[in-house]
Amino acid sequence: MFQHILIGQYVQGNSILHRLDPRAKLLAVFLLVIVVFMANSWVSYAVIISFCFATIFLSRVPIRFIYKGLKPILLLVFITLILHLFLNKEGQLVFELGPFKIYESGITQGVFISMRLLVLVIFTSLLTLTTKPMDLTDGLESILSPFKRFGLPAHELALMMSISLRFIPTLLQETEKIAKAQMARGVDFSSGPLKDRMKAFIPLLIPLFISSFKRAEDLALAMESRGYRGGEGRTKLRQLCWSFQDTVIVIVVITFGISLFFLRA
Repeated sequence: MFQHILIGQYVQGNSILHRLDPRAKLLAVFLLVIVVFMANSWVSYAVIISFCFATIFLSRVPIRFIYKGLKPILLLVFITLILHLFLNKEGQLVFELGPFKIYESGITQGVFISMRLLVLVIFTSLLTLTTKPMDLTDGLESILSPFKRFGLPAHELALMMSISLRFIPTLLQETEKIAKAQMARGVDFSSGPLKDRMKAFIPLLIPLFISSFKRAEDLALAMESRGYRGGEGRTKLRQLCWSFQDTVIVIVVITFGISLFFLRA
């Protein structure tokens, strides 16, 4: 049920994106998020989608794997598209069926927002798919380190992110096990009235919350028993190394953003 969720997953590989410094990938994704929100025309979105497919090709992550992981997001994208189609009343009337009217602006905005959501999910997913959780944590801590002088707990924030990413697949597997156990006892999650289906999720959520709190308590006890006292004075086994390739990738993303700015309608 949840084996194809992209969040928190890492795909072993030796592609260009796998070999990049995590700091370069974090900066690139941050810039790409800004770039995606700059697009406001069919041409700019076509360029972004082409760039997105090129990034997938460079990552060497199977497209089938990404597609299966995007299936849960496609429902949200479809709902977003439908809402824009029927709630946006600007522009020329394109289609009318009784009380339902679809306008030109509704189609345009619905398609643009849907594509923007998909591209953002793919870019952020490729970050975790091509970066080990520990490398991602070290990269984030390194980027946040200059803010320590202002009191920002960079190490603690990076550690929290690492633990969150680490336990997302574990919690999803736990959810799947509990759901299968409940289904074996006759619980139906997919049919019947909406009210009954919502009630059916209560026996799923309560054991999941109990299991999550127990895992958090066990982790806290394990860290305390090993003498964990934060990041002050700690050394690292692996040192990050910024290469010429990382600089090239960041420059390419910046150039792409500047080019897209001039393609705005």
